[in-house]
Amino acid sequence: MEGEEYIRRFGAFARGDIMSADSSVLLQTELPLPLFLRGKVRDTYDLGELMLIVATDRISAFDVVLPCGIPNKGVVLNKLSAFWFDQTQGLLPNHLVAVVDDTSRLDAYLPAQSRFAYPAYLEGRSMVVRKVERILVECVVRGYISGSAWAEYGQKGTISGLPAPRGLKESQELPQPLFTPTTKADTGHDLPMSRDEMNKMVGGRLAGEMEAKSLAVYNYAREYAIARGIIITDTKFEFGLEGDKLILIDELLTPDSSRFWDVGLYKVGQSQPSLDKQPVRDWLSQSGWDKSPPAPMLPPEVIEATTRRYEQAYQRLTGSSL
Repeated sequence: MEGEEYIRRFGAFARGDIMSADSSVLLQTELPLPLFLRGKVRDTYDLGELMLIVATDRISAFDVVLPCGIPNKGVVLNKLSAFWFDQTQGLLPNHLVAVVDDTSRLDAYLPAQSRFAYPAYLEGRSMVVRKVERILVECVVRGYISGSAWAEYGQKGTISGLPAPRGLKESQELPQPLFTPTTKADTGHDLPMSRDEMNKMVGGRLAGEMEAKSLAVYNYAREYAIARGIIITDTKFEFGLEGDKLILIDELLTPDSSRFWDVGLYKVGQSQPSLDKQPVRDWLSQSGWDKSPPAPMLPPEVIEATTRRYEQAYQRLTGSSL
């Protein structure tokens, strides 16, 4: 997404490096490298056969990027993804080459003529990854019924168009996790895909492998997380192809790509307090905003509450503090 469309959706983020007034929030990067992609949260730069992904502190909701950031959000996303890539590499490979915990490490991945004065903000919030062919499918796995799945179930008795057991309650654990893929849209909303549609897009063999690997990673992560007091309600995975080899890419099991609940607060039959950006969605839903750009500025207490949730999720899952 470039030009007027990017400016329309991202507003003030569209030009130049942008830090918050107190330099605690990174909203935009502008490195002297070829820009490969600027997403809702991540800025990706082309390093030839590799890429540099920088997780900013931008936050999106309802497919619109907000005019404020969440302190430490990018660091949490980057470090937590790296943690899960390491934890799951026995299940399938991923695109991670190195986490940039020291900017001097970047010299190993840039030719001498391309090196520059690396900004300190790259430390902790960026990673070097292999460049692969991205598969344009969001692989969503649901272990519990919540959010849009609960709304659909109430209206139609289905989950992503799939038959579902009768009598389910809000937030109830499903008899078995469901694989509910969607399109991968750079603009607008991702749309549900049937298995037939996915087969036609990527082929039956690859679709089956993506489903099996998505369920395997989710089941592993769910068991790991619940022992640490977190329920991974649902999550989404992205895959790429390196030759004919399927690998995990993008982010993995973060508060942006997943819904995290506190085991100690979990109660079936109601919505749950979560360790993700739910406070942002809740405030925006109650603000009267029509979900069209531009989005309103979040109040300080919502920003602070969201930062706490992201940091708490990271600390519980990794056993480390930022």
